[in-house]
Amino acid sequence: MASIFTRIVNREIPAHIIAENDKFLAFLDINPLVVGHTLVIPKKEVDYIFDLDDDTLKDIQIFCKKVSKAIERAVPCLRIGVAIIGLEVPHAHIHLVPLNSMDDINFSRQKLTLSQEELISTCSRIKEQVN
Repeated sequence: MASIFTRIVNREIPAHIIAENDKFLAFLDINPLVVGHTLVIPKKEVDYIFDLDDDTLKDIQIFCKKVSKAIERAVPCLRIGVAIIGLEVPHAHIHLVPLNSMDDINFSRQKLTLSQEELISTCSRIKEQVN
């Protein structure tokens, strides 16, 4: 059965997509730690990030850099934190989290519940910054 992320890639379920190319997709986390929390995934479904071939692993990091710079320009923050956990969805993914404090990337804390309007607005602001 396809992962929820593969279903997003296939446009079977909606997502607030920030950036995309032929290999990767970046979209807002619907249960973010902070506003602007973004997930970056390979379009090819691979469970564990370190099972990606070397070129794909290198390329996803470069894609993350581009998306991170857009988030920094759109969301007030000191920098972008990066986390790879990989237990919650069986599809490799990287969390890009705007940081103003160390607590902003604490995955054990309560997640935000944002309205669709807030998600749409955040997505639009970040998309405008992707070059």
